[in-house]
Formats: sequence, C-alpha cells, structure tokens
Amino acid sequence: MDAEELLAKYAEGERNFQSGNLRGIDLKGADLSGIDLTSADLTGADLSETNLAKANLSGTQIYKATVISANLSWVNAYSADLKWTDFSSSDFRGANLSSARLYSANLEKSNLTNANLSSANLVRAFLSQADLSIANLSNANLTGADLAGADLSRANLEGAALQQAYLQKAKLRLAYLNKVDLSGLNLADVDLGVAYLGAANLNYACLRGANLERAFLEDANLIRANLDGANLRKADLTGANIYGASLNDTDLSGAIMPDGERNKPADSPKTSGKVTSMTRQIIRSEQAPAPVGPYSQAIAATGTMIFLAGQIPLDPRINEIVHTGDVAKQTEQVMANIEAVLAAAGASFKNVVKTTVFLADMNDFAAMNSVYARYFEAGNAPARSTVQVSRLPKDALVEIECVAVI
Repeated sequence: MDAEELLAKYAEGERNFQSGNLRGIDLKGADLSGIDLTSADLTGADLSETNLAKANLSGTQIYKATVISANLSWVNAYSADLKWTDFSSSDFRGANLSSARLYSANLEKSNLTNANLSSANLVRAFLSQADLSIANLSNANLTGADLAGADLSRANLEGAALQQAYLQKAKLRLAYLNKVDLSGLNLADVDLGVAYLGAANLNYACLRGANLERAFLEDANLIRANLDGANLRKADLTGANIYGASLNDTDLSGAIMPDGERNKPADSPKTSGKVTSMTRQIIRSEQAPAPVGPYSQAIAATGTMIFLAGQIPLDPRINEIVHTGDVAKQTEQVMANIEAVLAAAGASFKNVVKTTVFLADMNDFAAMNSVYARYFEAGNAPARSTVQVSRLPKDALVEIECVAVI
C-alpha cells in the first residue's frame, strides 16, 4: 500500500491497517492519530512530524525509519521493533513502550514523560537531554545508553541494567534505584537528591560533586566509591559499606552514618550569602502528647513569613495529575512542587514551620507519612495538622500547604 492509498482510506474513516506492508512509505507530516498499525511493517518509512497520538503500534516494525519531531503521545507500542530509528525531539508522553526493542534508537531531546518503558531494550540508545521524568524503566536494559543531561526525575529504574551507561549531568532526583547496579559508573555532578538507592551497588562509582542530599542509601555498597565534593547532607547511609571510599570535602552534615548515628552538622556551613533575620525554636511540653512522627508540637519563629498555597500532585510539565491511585508517589510530586515554590522564595524545607496535610482517605496516612518523613527530621520538623476531606481538586489523593519563615 502506498501513502496516497493509505491517506485516502484514513480520510474515509478507516483506522485498521494491521499487518500492512508499508516499507519505505512517506507519511511525513500526516495526521494519523488513533490509527491501528498493529504488526505492520514500516521499515525505512518517513514519519517525521507525523501525528500518531494514541496510535496502536503493538508489535509494529519501524526499523531504520525517520520519525523526527513526531507526536507519539499515548501510543501503544508494546513489543514494537524500533531499532536504529531516529526519534529525536519526538513526543512520547504517556506512551506504552513496554518490551519495545529500541536498540541504538535515537531519542535525543525526546519527551518520554510518564512513558512505560518497562523491560524495553535500550542498549546503546541515544537519550541525551531526553525528558524521562516519571517514566517507568523497571527492568529496562540501558547498557551503554547515552543519558547525558537526561531528566530522570522520579523515574522508576528498579531492576534496570545501566552498565557502561553515560549519565554525566543527568537528573535523577527522587528516582527509584532500589538494588540497581551502578558499579563503576561515572556519576560526577549527577543530581540524585532524595533518590532511593537502598541496597544499590555503587562499588567504584565516581560520584564526585554529585548531589545526594536526603538520598536513601541504606545498605548501599559504596566500597571505594569516589564521593569527593559530593553533597550528602541528611542522606541516610544506615548499614552502607563505605570501606575505602574517598570522602574529601564531602558534606555529610546531618547525614545518618552507617552505624546509625547522625553526623553532626558542620560548624560553619556554606551559605548563599543572603542575610536573613529568621529565628526558630522548637517548643516542647511534657504536659501535651509527645510527637509520634516527623512533626513538632509547636514552632516559635520570627522573620519574613511565606504562605504557600496547597499543592496537589500536578506535574508542571504536563499540568496533569500523576500517579493516580498511588498516594506515596503523589506525595513525592506534592513535595517536589513545594520545594520548587520554596526555592523561588529563597527558602527550603528547613524554613518550614507549619504544614497542613489534606487526605482524601485517612487510611493513606502511613503511605503519605513515609514519604513526608524523608523531608523533615523528626526532632526538628515543623508543626503539622492532618485532616481527611471529602474531596480534593482534580480528585487528588493528597494536598499539602505550608508556612515558612526566612
């Protein structure tokens, strides 16, 4: 079938082109949203700038094709053969690429936000400056992949293979890397703030200058890792093996060390140079119930007050609620939104004196609290109230508002 015949049938309302032989077809710039190309052969096709939103590409072969700047949002490309294809600058938001074969595919600067790439073959794929935030990369094979400057914030990388991957200057903030093998990788200057690296293998990894603030590194293998100049403030290193690790100029202020003891903050911490008049005092009374979580009975504070509007789990990149049905992941998004607003005001979580948590279901309290606790020390946390409400905006599961003082 040639392009003219396919476009004519599509214009007449036909959407089923399953198993079609479309090798070398030129469909550049065509609007083919919702088309069903299941098991079709598009080897060598030109689909650049084509609109394939919500298309069914399950089992489709798009081998050595040109698909530059195409719209592939919310496509179903389960187990598709996409090897050696140029997808640079394409939109894959919400796409299902589970078990897809993307060996040596070019995905530079592509938008893969919230895409499902579980068990995908991305060996030697080019993903530099790609947006993979909130993507599911569990059990994906990223061996030798180029991820330089890629945004993997809040991505799920559990079970992913990352040997020989290039990750310099990548963003892995709040990423889930439980038990992932990162041994020997160059992670210099990588942002791993608040990332989950429980039992991860970082043997001989280079983390020079990396940001690991509030990262969870319990039982991680850091044998002979290079952590020179890294930021490990308030990181959890309980049970981690740091034998032979290089820690020159490493900031471990407030970190929980391998023996479970919290490291004393540096006497002269670095500041941004901004002079503030903020004072903060934890109020404790034995005549009232003691805190049973990451909050204080009360905070006495003076300075400039910042009142933050309630944040729900909207991803600012797509302006949509994310992680429907998962209150823990929604809480992570809420806290990321709060952190961004605080930063814009010249503040951080340490300046927060009061929070109010709104839950659609109080049964979600434990899951919410487990995430919330990663951002505040139990002995120095802000005052907090938690209430259940009948409904939250956009049917979110959690909303948090706070007051900060600088």
